[in-house]
Amino acid sequence: MYTAYFGLREPPFAITPDPSYVYPSRHHQEALAHLLYGTGEDGGFVQLTGEVGTGKTTLVRALLEQRLDGVDIALCLNPRLTVEELLAVVCDELGVSYPREHQTLKPLLDALNEHLLRTHAAGRRTVLIIDEAQNLSREVLEQIRLLTNLETAKHKLLRIILVGQPELRRLLARPDLRQLAQRITARHHLSPLDSRETAAYIDHRLRIAGGRADLFTSGARRAVHRCSGGIPRLINVISDRALLGAYSQGVRRVTAGTVRRAAREALRGEGTGGRMLAFWQALRRMVPIRPAVPKPASDGARKRRVRPWLALGTGLAGLGMIGFGFWLSHAKPPPADPTPSPVVDPAPSQPPTATSAGPVPASAASAASAASAARPAGADQSVAPVPGRRCQQPIAGGLGCHPNTGCWRGILRMGQNPGFALPDWPRRLGHVASFQPPRRAAADRQPRRYSDGGAAANAERG
Repeated sequence: MYTAYFGLREPPFAITPDPSYVYPSRHHQEALAHLLYGTGEDGGFVQLTGEVGTGKTTLVRALLEQRLDGVDIALCLNPRLTVEELLAVVCDELGVSYPREHQTLKPLLDALNEHLLRTHAAGRRTVLIIDEAQNLSREVLEQIRLLTNLETAKHKLLRIILVGQPELRRLLARPDLRQLAQRITARHHLSPLDSRETAAYIDHRLRIAGGRADLFTSGARRAVHRCSGGIPRLINVISDRALLGAYSQGVRRVTAGTVRRAAREALRGEGTGGRMLAFWQALRRMVPIRPAVPKPASDGARKRRVRPWLALGTGLAGLGMIGFGFWLSHAKPPPADPTPSPVVDPAPSQPPTATSAGPVPASAASAASAASAARPAGADQSVAPVPGRRCQQPIAGGLGCHPNTGCWRGILRMGQNPGFALPDWPRRLGHVASFQPPRRAAADRQPRRYSDGGAAANAERG
């Protein structure tokens, strides 16, 4: 329809496997080299795989077009056959006569083996190519392995090439088919085209069809690659529909917008192309390949617009706040008094018994409360208690707290009567908690000698 409009001899993007349109990319050249190796003197078992539409069948057609000297090729395009049917197809392709009344396995194998021996004696090689080999059953694959046993002391009588989709690799990786997998001497996987090769592929097919190479703009070529993923069959479908769209619009060149519309029309559905198109569209929404031209939009449209980078930033900020809160909950708070007072006297290595006493008994706590209430106003208040985190418990019990004021001996010199002290405070933390009992009359005072046991007893009596 559009061939005369664009000056083309024939449609350049037909999906039939025409060998004249084979584009020699580096991947296709390597694949064709593996096929030629499989037909050579030392060829044995070759495996060629590739995604759907990458051009495997076209390469096989290109191999057949070369008409190799001394090579007989049997091509099987429908592998969903039984063992007897597959052998019958091979015999038909090679021109081998066999009894057709009763197709059993032995007459077919005998006829094929006799033909292979005759061709080998004539100096010719026989090659079996099975396309869509991922559909082969396990029984047929086992028979194919047995066909490789048809050999002489130095040469294989039958060379086999398996061509299929990536499922073929998973099929041959099964443990029960490891004997067949070990006989494969060459493997190649056909990859899609990159962006540069896609542009060259479009120009190559346009040039063969007699058209101008500038029918597609550079943006249109990039759009074709993004929408097709570099798969030649999808490139043909999208490019053919884009040429039809440009013809219907009355324009002489295909633009990126025309390609995108053609991709939406041609690849919409549940097939592989639809999934590929959805993948590239989602990827472009997340990471724009080309900077989009800002367009005025209404307030509602701005609110509905999804910004992935904003969502990502909000998530990272939330994680940062959670981590900061977790750090604060486990961080050690700074000391209450950052500037400690000078120590009057170093704490003795073995504090008095009163300081090493165990938990404060209830009688001592009550006595401490009474003593604090009865303390006269003129009592020695030379060192005022410093309320802090470590002094909260002693102050709550009616005790005086003197942090960083010295050792036990220094408190004795201050004239205070120690009643008790929390364990290990003078030695480990430099804090002493003590109370001053009410002063008694001079007549009631009696000299008292303190000892280790006496201090503990006085502290117990409160």
